[in-house]
Amino acid sequence: MKIISFILVSTVLCVFAISPPGFAEEFSPSRSLQIDRDFLVAGHFNPDYSDSTLPDGMPVEGGSLDRSERLLLSAAGEPLLLPGELEEGGEDYLEEQGEDEIADPLEPINRAFFFFNDKLYFIVLKPVSKGYATVIPEDARIGIRNAFNNITMPIRFVSCLLQFKIKSAGNELLRFGLNSTLGLAGLFDVAESHLDVKMKDEDLGQTLGVWGMGPVFYINLPVLGPSSLRDSIGLAGDYFLDPVNYVTPYLDRLAIKAGDKVNRASLSMGQYEDLKKDALDPYAAFRDIYHQYRKNKIKK
Repeated sequence: MKIISFILVSTVLCVFAISPPGFAEEFSPSRSLQIDRDFLVAGHFNPDYSDSTLPDGMPVEGGSLDRSERLLLSAAGEPLLLPGELEEGGEDYLEEQGEDEIADPLEPINRAFFFFNDKLYFIVLKPVSKGYATVIPEDARIGIRNAFNNITMPIRFVSCLLQFKIKSAGNELLRFGLNSTLGLAGLFDVAESHLDVKMKDEDLGQTLGVWGMGPVFYINLPVLGPSSLRDSIGLAGDYFLDPVNYVTPYLDRLAIKAGDKVNRASLSMGQYEDLKKDALDPYAAFRDIYHQYRKNKIKK
């Protein structure tokens, strides 16, 4: 364990020694926003701006939509009304759409950290994840991800309770009991595969949003990636609910977390690149995607 810890920790520390910019996990590039691939690809966000379509299937030429309209086309879950084709009430819709943005008073600093995270993703995390994926079969990597999801049950359980989602909280306890025993310490998600009891993606940042707290303003954190003032406060609370953060010594804890990041990145390689390649302004694109994603999670 000491040797493994040393290797993983050395990799993480080398990141900061070799480059002023960048670290990432799966997306952002970092925390990956924890965005499901279905949200990003299956109709909710189309990175190919030249082949965008309206929700009803009507094609839209690449130059007819600005950046924010393309990003919010499906993420908002509502049809987009184009200038010159406004129906009754269309002006109000476009005005509301323009107001639906997150404040970014720290943009210069946030852009610097975005550049930092981006470079570290391509310099360190992506090559390490590709090598890791070559050695470890996909089924094994999925099992490891399942085990980490199982360990972090307290975050979801407490968040569900605080949002008065009693049934969801009970499902989290049921999942933990089944997966920890029949699922061999969480390596197999028997609760979902056999009983269709799915994991609830909840955290304290979402809880604060349900309580009525807005995002306040956007923050791009080094290493952790996109966030907001609200979600950063929630993240601090999540820290104390994550059992991994009580592992001692600290180097072992850091090694476990680094292993989790590499494993998750190996299962989502290419998603970050696909989203970034066609964006005119990648920083603004990811900021808007993050804001809409968190907004939709809070509404659920």
